[in-house]
Amino acid sequence: MFPCSLSDLEAFVAVARKRNFRRAAAERGVSPSLLSQTVQRLEQQLGVRLLNRTTRSVTPTQAGEWVLAGLEPAFAGIAETLERLNALRDRPSGRLRLNAPLPVVHLLLAPLVAGFLRQHPEIELEICGDDSMVDVLEQGFDAGVRYGEDLAQDMIAVALQRPPRRVVVAAPTYLQRAGRPLTPHDLPDHSLIAHRFARGDLYRWEFARDGQTLTVTPGGPLTTNEPWLEVQAALDGVGLAWVFEDYARPHLAAGTLETVLDDWCAPMPAPFLYYSSRKHPPAPLRAFIDYLRAARATAEAG
Repeated sequence: MFPCSLSDLEAFVAVARKRNFRRAAAERGVSPSLLSQTVQRLEQQLGVRLLNRTTRSVTPTQAGEWVLAGLEPAFAGIAETLERLNALRDRPSGRLRLNAPLPVVHLLLAPLVAGFLRQHPEIELEICGDDSMVDVLEQGFDAGVRYGEDLAQDMIAVALQRPPRRVVVAAPTYLQRAGRPLTPHDLPDHSLIAHRFARGDLYRWEFARDGQTLTVTPGGPLTTNEPWLEVQAALDGVGLAWVFEDYARPHLAAGTLETVLDDWCAPMPAPFLYYSSRKHPPAPLRAFIDYLRAARATAEAG
């Protein structure tokens, strides 16, 4: 029998599946250097190279493919068995990793975190705010949040809230100075505050009314990936911003921001929490889903 531990074998499986030491290390909560040392120790114990390493890629050798094919279903079975036992506990425990766009983190998840952790003190919650539309399962997350049009077909989806709405806002001083746009066709004559995604493209402003649609690519004095900065810049009179209504709501109520083109701003697709339909959801994820549903029911009843 080979003198190697299950932990070392599991480390190899993580790297071979991710094809990347950094991503596998993030999933396991260790440093890439420690994970590399673990795999090297396993290779020495087995007397065979399991991974081909270059500066740009990590791929299993033929022996590594054989080991991965044998171990991956075995570890998946072990994980599912332990999760089923975890589900029988009065208090589910373990780590829960979620990936969501920044507006969802700011407006939907942030208000729920403290209450969820008080209710489930043995769960370790990690939330990554990310607008880059990564493959959440490939990156080691238990679940992600996407808007309806971006959901994969083989996922289970849980609605988070009613469809959100984007609004075009500006400070009264800006509107007095530059005028109030009456249709989206007027926007090119205005200073527009642009949002750029991590993948590099600008968020285009999409309008619809009476079956007519119009898309505007914003251009102006400021481009950012931070929604709160877009709101602050609008407050300071930099220009028009196209933001989720909840970001601007307190300022709209105070009169320090005003909306324009309201009849052109239709609701967006609703955000959904989604996770793989191909494996048993871990107990922390099920607990979070139950908490989300209860919070949504309370909000709708109120």
